Amino acid sequence: MTDFDWQDYAAETQAIRAGYQRSHEDENSIPIFATSSYVFESAEQAALRFTGKQPGNVYSRFTNPTVSAFQTRLALLEQGESCLAFSSGMAAIMAVGMALLKSGDHVVCSRSVFGNTVLTFQNYFGKFGVSTDFVSLTDPAAWEAAIKPNTRFLFLETPSNPMIEIADIQALADIAHRHDCLLIVDNCFCTPILQKPLLLGADLVVHSATKFIDGHGRCVGGAVVGSEELIDKQIYPYLRTGGACMSPFNAWAFLSGLETLALRMQAHCDSAFELAKWLEKQPAVAKVHYPGLASHAQHELAKRQQSHFGAVVSFELKGGKDQAWRLIDATRMLSITANLGDVKTSITHPATTTHGRLSAEARAEAGINDNLVRISVGLENIEDIKTDLLRGL
Repeated sequence: MTDFDWQDYAAETQAIRAGYQRSHEDENSIPIFATSSYVFESAEQAALRFTGKQPGNVYSRFTNPTVSAFQTRLALLEQGESCLAFSSGMAAIMAVGMALLKSGDHVVCSRSVFGNTVLTFQNYFGKFGVSTDFVSLTDPAAWEAAIKPNTRFLFLETPSNPMIEIADIQALADIAHRHDCLLIVDNCFCTPILQKPLLLGADLVVHSATKFIDGHGRCVGGAVVGSEELIDKQIYPYLRTGGACMSPFNAWAFLSGLETLALRMQAHCDSAFELAKWLEKQPAVAKVHYPGLASHAQHELAKRQQSHFGAVVSFELKGGKDQAWRLIDATRMLSITANLGDVKTSITHPATTTHGRLSAEARAEAGINDNLVRISVGLENIEDIKTDLLRGL
């Protein structure tokens, strides 16, 4: 298999075959290399490996064959040069900041990001002298106006969590590069099957592999994909020292998830689109947020930028928190959990879960009202999902 150039193959094939060379045991499934360390042939080889003068495994905090296979495969799918895997999506974001930022730097970030991402920039990078301005995801002029001479990068999620807004990646990449900044895109909701930010001009792509890449709610992990210059020379030294590494078992689970990712994303998206159209017709629903709908403000942009509209639907009820909680509590089949990307449909109340640690003002600025409900549409029969929601609607 060493003769193969996996760049010549389709994403579905890459997700199943790429990233691993069979061992002398001729296995057909990638094994879990459950080892913390590796044995060297000599003291000289050990010295060469530790200094990086000879390629090879050193210590599983930063070199492990199972993790490396996952990294290679995800880099191919995102069409990036290199990838690093981490213990969680938030660990991946932390690694990007720790590797690329220093005291006195500035970041421009979308208001419409995961609550813990906001807190990471505000509470942790902030106390070390990195300032962050938060702007509207969908207003390129606001992004450009917020850039300062010390701005290091722009950070965003698209589609956003939980409002499912869409950013114009190409436009923001042009703005970032015009000011000598990097553009970093969290591609968790779309995965490389639906969207490839690097091809649209982004410099780094961040993933929470916990979500659709795993797809079965089993493991926690994250990844960053980009150029060799950024990944290997700037972020890898932090991983080697900081230690927020992905376990071999989790990497093996994520590799398994990648094998069915294309099929699952198609099914997720088809059901989510049908559910969104159905929710628009329900009397108790005030507004549905889903880019596949013509009513969505970035519908045309989503059609250009993504190959499908995603698996997450948010909607606002006619009422407040009491109505939202009543709907959620009335379901019997849906999983009441803040996780997403699972084959099991999940439902949550963002204002009191994923974004509950933000101030009321910050939630209001992001459009996260008390009547908002978010659904990550799984792979159950769509009619069963509708029936379960009707118990509360």
